[in-house]
Amino acid sequence: MNSIKWSSKRSLAVLLVSLLPLATLIPVALKIRLPENVRMIWSICNIVLILTGLLLSGIAMKQKKSRDPILILALLTSIVLLLMVLGIVALSVVLNIIG
Repeated sequence: MNSIKWSSKRSLAVLLVSLLPLATLIPVALKIRLPENVRMIWSICNIVLILTGLLLSGIAMKQKKSRDPILILALLTSIVLLLMVLGIVALSVVLNIIG
C-alpha cells in the first residue's frame, strides 16, 4: 500500500514537471510583454524542465509496477513538448540559412 502511494505521488510530480513549460502561455494569454532577458531565462528553464520531465518519466517507466496512466501522460507530454522545441530550433536554423 505504501509503495502505491509513493508511486502515485511520484507520477504526479513527474506530470507537474512535464506541464510546467506550459506556464509560458499564461503571459501570452494575458497579453503581458516580458523583457528580453526574462524571456531568455524562461526559455532555458522550459528546455531544462522538458528534459527533466522526459528523464524522470523514462526512469519511472522502466519499473513495471509503477506504470500508470498519469506517468504515461507525463511521458507523452514531455515528448510532444520536446518535439515542438526541436521543430522551432529546426525552423530557426532553416530561416537563418535561407535569409
